[in-house]
Amino acid sequence: MNCVDFPRVMVSMAEGRTLPDVLRSVVSGIAACKNVVLARIWLVEMGDLCATCRFREECPDQSRCLHLVSSAGNSSDLNRDFTRIDGAFRRFPLGERKVGRVAASGQPMLLPGVRGDEEWIADREWFAHEGIRTFAAQPLVFRGETLGVLAIFDRAVLGPPDFEWLRIFADHAAVSIANANAFEEIEFLKQRLEEENIYLREEVSAVNGSGDIVGGSAVVRKILQQIDLVAPTDATVLITGESGTGKELVARAIHERSPRRDRPMVKVNCGAVPEPLFESEFFGHMKGAFTGAMRDKPGRFELANGGTLFLDEIGEVPLTMQAKLLRVLQEQEIERVGDTRTRKVNVRIIAATNRDLKQEVAAGRFRQDLFYRLSVFPIDNPPLRERSEDLPLLAEHFVKAAARRLNARAPKISAPMLRMLSSHSWPGNVRELQNVMERAVILSQGGPLQFENLGAAFGPSAATAPAENVPLLSPSGVVTRAEIKQREAQNISAALQQTAGKIFGPGGAAELLGMKPTTLASRIKALGIKAQKD
Repeated sequence: MNCVDFPRVMVSMAEGRTLPDVLRSVVSGIAACKNVVLARIWLVEMGDLCATCRFREECPDQSRCLHLVSSAGNSSDLNRDFTRIDGAFRRFPLGERKVGRVAASGQPMLLPGVRGDEEWIADREWFAHEGIRTFAAQPLVFRGETLGVLAIFDRAVLGPPDFEWLRIFADHAAVSIANANAFEEIEFLKQRLEEENIYLREEVSAVNGSGDIVGGSAVVRKILQQIDLVAPTDATVLITGESGTGKELVARAIHERSPRRDRPMVKVNCGAVPEPLFESEFFGHMKGAFTGAMRDKPGRFELANGGTLFLDEIGEVPLTMQAKLLRVLQEQEIERVGDTRTRKVNVRIIAATNRDLKQEVAAGRFRQDLFYRLSVFPIDNPPLRERSEDLPLLAEHFVKAAARRLNARAPKISAPMLRMLSSHSWPGNVRELQNVMERAVILSQGGPLQFENLGAAFGPSAATAPAENVPLLSPSGVVTRAEIKQREAQNISAALQQTAGKIFGPGGAAELLGMKPTTLASRIKALGIKAQKD
């Protein structure tokens, strides 16, 4: 094997920082040597093409095999492409055939003086056409571990000096491959740390001031008991409930009480991920896997490795993706888009939905096996209207949290105000209450708590409902200006009736309505509302 450029090729290998660059340097450097027909590298990786592998019947262990990762050569047939790695010999079982035995034993193999009619040759026609006289293979060994096999097919009869050169070259190649893998792992960990930092900053911003689960009702106590039961385990949890009931807060409480609390809880809003990007978002992608993939990027499963993955709105996952998601949940293995390497992950799954997944299964929109896999431990988060006794505690909690964020004094919540809050049905649940209380703190400007436009904020309620002859909406779907005035007048009249006509001071109608007393007096006059008398 006459090759005067071996030293230069070794330097080129050592300079490589990515595995494809190193592999390309190895095979192209050997292929540049005189009489070399083909140079190839197979690396030991997880079994993946067993159903189509030509050596499946010979494979003793389909969990691992040799993957063809790089190829180069010089063919007398100009139409032949020796750089392809997807041909018939793209996989070899460990311990089988010449290449497989070199990998399994760690021992090199030199077969000089090949005639071309030997039984072990799989493609005798090709051997004869290319005039191949030598097959040589060296194991790629790094720190006692066989990484793969470097094999060459040569038109010359190679001797011990050539084989020794190939041994030296293979040793340098193994070190370069190991270094490239190390650089890749370092880069991956760096990217993962960057992604985690970005994610955690977003999460801190999102949950700032939300506090722990607040409430003393029976349903809240039941939820807390369920959290304490399931948190120490790795069981998959499915949290159900209407939008705004605090399903993410329950998920975070489970994570914080689990052994995984020192690792991140990564959230995916399944309803916000475009269907074409689902696989990339969940499992990550490799550089160049698709247009716009400018660099390798870990997915949410990798970011959550060792921690918890919160799949919010799991019912929004497209049916086509549900099978892949189920496989990952069962096997705890992922493959990035554009990658052939399987990566192990250790992730605890908590899912949440506001849909009835049983109905979705019956309608054929959600896989039954995925539903059973997710609902190992179901927790139902009830709406706020079913835990109204918690409303005073929640309202006070949100007022104090908003005041802290605004660096303001927390206003007091009066008894009339609590009665008004209790009269509302809260279709937006706890999230709606939080928004209403924060807006009220902003409007108070350090004074008494007040609400702006109660009709818009609360909608019809026991205290503000219009008379039966005033429709909520006109037939056209809109409310006329006259109807708005009529509703406002009825609302103010109801407040005056509750406060026995008192407008100013504590317990007055102005405080009940969240308005300035002078503004309320002006509205009473403008709307022609008669004073209430005992």
